[in-house]
This record gives sequence, C-alpha cells and structure tokens, in this order.
Amino acid sequence: MHSIFNAPGRRRVSARACAVIALLCAASTASAAASVQAAALSLEASLQSATDHSAALQAALASVRASTQAAARAGQLPDPTLKAGVDNLPVNGDQRFTVGGDFMTMRRIGIEQEWVSSDKRRLRSDLGERVVDRQRSGYLTQVANIRQQTAIAWLNALYAKKSAAVAQALVDHMTHELAATTASYRGARTTASDVTQARLMLAQAQDQALKTQQAERTALIGLSRWTVTPVSDVSGEPPSLDSAVPALAPDQLARVQPTLVTGADDIAVADADTAVATSNRSSNWTWEVAYQQRGPQFSNMVSVGVSIPLPINRSQRQDRDVAEKTELAERARLSYQDTQRQVEADIRTLGTLLANGRERIANLQGSLLPAAEQRVALANAAYRGGAGTLADVFAARRSLLDSQLQVFDLQRDVALVWAQLEFQVLPPSMADR
Repeated sequence: MHSIFNAPGRRRVSARACAVIALLCAASTASAAASVQAAALSLEASLQSATDHSAALQAALASVRASTQAAARAGQLPDPTLKAGVDNLPVNGDQRFTVGGDFMTMRRIGIEQEWVSSDKRRLRSDLGERVVDRQRSGYLTQVANIRQQTAIAWLNALYAKKSAAVAQALVDHMTHELAATTASYRGARTTASDVTQARLMLAQAQDQALKTQQAERTALIGLSRWTVTPVSDVSGEPPSLDSAVPALAPDQLARVQPTLVTGADDIAVADADTAVATSNRSSNWTWEVAYQQRGPQFSNMVSVGVSIPLPINRSQRQDRDVAEKTELAERARLSYQDTQRQVEADIRTLGTLLANGRERIANLQGSLLPAAEQRVALANAAYRGGAGTLADVFAARRSLLDSQLQVFDLQRDVALVWAQLEFQVLPPSMADR
C-alpha cells in the first residue's frame, strides 16, 4: 500500500513537513486525551470508553477474524502434488545407471490430486461458518461482561462520591459548630466540656470524611481499570433501578443473553462437526496423471491412475468417529438446557432482590431519614431553649449522617443488583451484529 506522502501523481511531502504533521497529530491526540481525563464520565460515556479500549474485546475480534479465514479455507480442495522420478533404472550391466538406453527406463513427471466431493466441502464450510458464529458469541460474552463490570465500577464510584459529599458536609457543619461553641465559651455561655465535645465530634467527622474520600479514590481507580483512561470524577444521576429483563420471554432472552447465544452456537458447531464426520465415512479418491519419457528410440507414454482407500475396519474407525461427535452434540444440548435453567433462575433471583431493594429504599426514605432529620431539629430546639445539651445535638447530627450513609449503602447495593441484571443481556441492536 502506498503512503499518501509518496503516492504516484502527488507532490512528495518534505521530511520537515512530515515532522510538523506528526507533531500536530501528537498534540491533537494529547489534547483529546487530556480533555477525556478532565471530563467527568457519565455511565454511558464509561460504557463507551470501556468497549472502545478493551484489549479483551480486541483479542475476541482477532479470534473472529482468524476463524473467518479458517472457514474460507475449509471448502477448498487440497493442494495438488507434483510428482517426478525415474522408473526402471538399470543397476547392472552395460546400461547401468543410464537413462534412455533401456526401453523400460522412463523419466516421469505428473500431478496428483486428492478429490474431495462438493458435498464434503460444503459440510466443512458449514462447520467453519458455525465456528465463526461461536467466536462471535464469545465476543458478545466479552462485551456483556465488560459492560456489566464497568457499570458496577461506575455505580461504586458514584455512591462513594455521594457518601464523601455527605461526610464533608458534616465536617463543615462541625467546624462551624466548634467555632460557635468556642465563641460562646469565651463569652461564658458554654462550658469547657462543650468545647471538648465539639472538638471530639469534629475529629470523628474528619476521620469519617477521610475514609469516604479514600473509598471514592479507590472506586475511581477501579473504574479506570475498565475505561482504560484515567477517571477523576463521575457525573450523572443513579439509574432508575427498573429492568425489563425479568419480563423477557424465553425466545427473546435466548437472542440477547450471551451465555445462551454461546450455548446455541456450541450445539450448531457440534451438529456440523457430526455431519463432517458422517461424510468422512466415504473415502476421498486420489487422481494421478503422469507423463513418462523414454529414450529417443522408444515411444513416450502417459499414465493415468486412481487411488481408492479401502475402509476395511470402518466400524472401529469412521463409525466410532461419528459416534464420538454425536455424543459431543448431545452433551452440548444437555449443557444448554442446564445453562438455560441457571440463567432463568439467576434472573428471577436478581429480579426479586431488585424489587425488594426498591421497597426497602422507599421505606428508609419515607421513615428513617425524616425521623433522623426531626431528631436533629428537636435537639437544636432543646439546646437553644436550655433544655438540651450540645452533646445531644452532635449525637443527633451523627445519627442523621449514619442514616444518610445507610441509605446510600442500600441504594448502592440495589443499584449493583440492577447492573448485574440489566447488563447480563445486550441491547438487541448489539446482539444482532
């Protein structure tokens, strides 16, 4: 392939110009990479980055391309064989080791070709195509796994970010409370014990904030493993936690669930392999044509021949091969049935967990959080009215933080169940490729 810089009919670009173009391309690539790194990734952007940069997907595509080449080769005739030699060469007497003196001595050159019937070649091509389909379903399995793992990593990062924001908000509030308490102590309106309690609660809040920040950084590193690009932040809202996967009919599920697609392709490969083995019960003939040259005083000759294998022990060779492939096909069918039952059971289990998780979230948001917020309001009112202590206010705010983190933890767990359910299947447009 000609380079665009050296293509015939075009002006040759100087080395300096090539260097400038290379630098501009490098700068553009670096700028784009920096932009990707700086931008906060949404769930869809994370999924796209993961599928675009995955080495595992590239490897799976290489397997598809390799099997495509093998399938194209499977239907071809074997290469012919060029045969050359000397027949009936004398080894004693006056004409020993001479060619052309004896009427039986001949120089020989010929072509030998093993003939595979068109039916056999068609069956072999069909087997090759089924193997290509099997490799493609393996690629889809990789796609589903990468999308699922990326979604899980993104959700972990999102909820870690939310937890860190709540913990930091408590630190800010506790810092403000400590300053107010210290000022009140100087004005002799609070005691030293109140100041000490405020400092203690601030220290605990700071430790909690550091813990959540570390969890956020760890979650972003985990997300970067799948997006293959550094991720400094995530953006967007959590998913709605609704999934249509449990409502899919069995035939619909079989088209979009990669494990089931792979199982069906395994059956197709096994059946095609059995058909090839059955066709091999009839032997391939080999044809040969040779031209034989003798001495000038003798006539030249042409020989035509055919070699026919004799399957004298077919019951122990070809028939056993067919029986082996038949059993493997049966194994593929039984494995598919077991896989189908397992997939359907997993989907029902995840669907139940998802429904229960949504109910628990609604319950906590409708009862736990309002009660914790009301406790904070009552503690503040009691403290201002002189009927409560500052410790009660701090305890109420700590309880509110714990309640918020409890809700976030539950939301994260339910969202992870949603991701396992939603991303174990592929969108129909992607599954049909």
